[in-house]
Amino acid sequence: MKARTVRGMAGATAAAVIVAGAAACSNPAGGAAAGAGAPDSAVVGIATEPDSLSPLLGYGKDGNSKIFDGLLAHDADMKLKPALAEALPQVSADGLTYTYALRRGVRFSDGRPFGAKDVVFTYRTILDAKTNNASKSELDAIADVTATGDETVVFTLKYPYAPFAERTVLPIAPEHLAGGQDVNSGEFTTRPVGTGPYVLTSWSKGEKLSFKANPSYWGGEPAVKKFTMAVIKDDDVRATRLRSGELDGAVLPPNLAKGFAADQAGGAAGRAGTSWKTYAAKSFDYRNVTLPTEHPVTGDTAVRRALDIAVDRGALVDKLLEGAGKAAYGPVPTGSPWFAAGTERTHDLARAEKILDEAGWIRGADGIRARNGVRAAFPLWYTTGDKLRQDHALAFASDAKKAGIQVTTESGSWEVIEPRMRTDAVLAGGGSPADPDFDQYLTLNSALAGDGFNNMARYDNPAVDQALLDGRRSADPAVRKAAYDTVQRELAKDPGYVYLTHIDHLYVVSDRWDGPSTQTEPHDHGLGTGPWWNVESWKPKQK
Repeated sequence: MKARTVRGMAGATAAAVIVAGAAACSNPAGGAAAGAGAPDSAVVGIATEPDSLSPLLGYGKDGNSKIFDGLLAHDADMKLKPALAEALPQVSADGLTYTYALRRGVRFSDGRPFGAKDVVFTYRTILDAKTNNASKSELDAIADVTATGDETVVFTLKYPYAPFAERTVLPIAPEHLAGGQDVNSGEFTTRPVGTGPYVLTSWSKGEKLSFKANPSYWGGEPAVKKFTMAVIKDDDVRATRLRSGELDGAVLPPNLAKGFAADQAGGAAGRAGTSWKTYAAKSFDYRNVTLPTEHPVTGDTAVRRALDIAVDRGALVDKLLEGAGKAAYGPVPTGSPWFAAGTERTHDLARAEKILDEAGWIRGADGIRARNGVRAAFPLWYTTGDKLRQDHALAFASDAKKAGIQVTTESGSWEVIEPRMRTDAVLAGGGSPADPDFDQYLTLNSALAGDGFNNMARYDNPAVDQALLDGRRSADPAVRKAAYDTVQRELAKDPGYVYLTHIDHLYVVSDRWDGPSTQTEPHDHGLGTGPWWNVESWKPKQK
């Protein structure tokens, strides 16, 4: 069969993986002495940490894992480039066979050689029914993966899956270590070994992840010799520690990032005259409210339609994000080539009230509606310490009340929230720039309702289910565009979620390196993304 070469692509929304944030600690970075400010070290503040560091369980599946490499990686423009593969894959004319020639001479950080058997082991283990990887459905298209010698890997697909090459940024694990352990609980989950630019030196859960440069990295030893990710869940605490000099950089919400910009403009400085630089990364990251179909209020289509137009998205962008984002009408941001024109919803409180009136939801003496003895009220949960989610939840509740629906906001950890997701609304998030299949299939497919954090609202729309299948199983761009247009139009008619905003990610970083930059970012940011997505390429600025 005639082969063609896959080109790097930056498409639309991807599978969202929601990870539990750790509790803020009293001094997670260990202070400036732990490396902040040192010429060959960087300490950054992030809001969440993974449950595991094993790619077999989902860690680093979208790239930028630091410890590991995938067959491919993304460049600054989110185009695919070779990593452990020496070139982009050759694809058969029918789109069912992807052949990767592997980079030679690569070794894992323990000195053992990397080869085709490690790639086969990684993908087959993830697809094994015994492996607790919630994202394994992302690899549903794979029929088989085989090695041809030590330097070639062949993937055979069940059906043409247009974005398959994007899936191969997934990190590769060493068979000689991970293969001899329990995949779900073995030592490899917390003490991994990979081929990446950094080696994990320690992981104090809830506090920090510490790395050192891999001197034998195939891409060259990084100039930043020590790299620490301090886990600080609370936004205000993260900003305080950045300002005090315990951190060299941090992800911050707009109002706190703005404070650093104001200080810089006014000549104020942090540790020993630190100069700060703010980075604004465009993203596919959205915030939405789940509307569980199994709740007597949020399960009513009229209530969902009313809430979808009662919310004032423009005010959310202007007041909560201070302009650092845009209104969201679905998982695909406006401006993306995948966005379905005409699916924007205008804030219209009068129409929302009419929808509720016609559906029999009648206002009571206190202004809250009821129907057949059921009060139009429900709880809305957000994660403790996340100021942006809190602000979005409070604003949504305020707009809902104007329409006669009482929303009570509650905060808690994901451990508290997850058992309640079947019936309680959640201020959730998702999004990735890789491909529209990645986020929409997991979020909207009825077959995945109640599967962990997949389809949290238990949304069930047959037209959407069919369109999701059409979109992922066709290699024809026109067919795919039509499919995802259908999804977005169905969401406008039958919303299972109220999408609120797409958020620009803001970071404040000490301006002492050459190299920091941003990519178009997914929902899950701060760990693998941020200005440190390419920290292995940073160089100290020459004085």
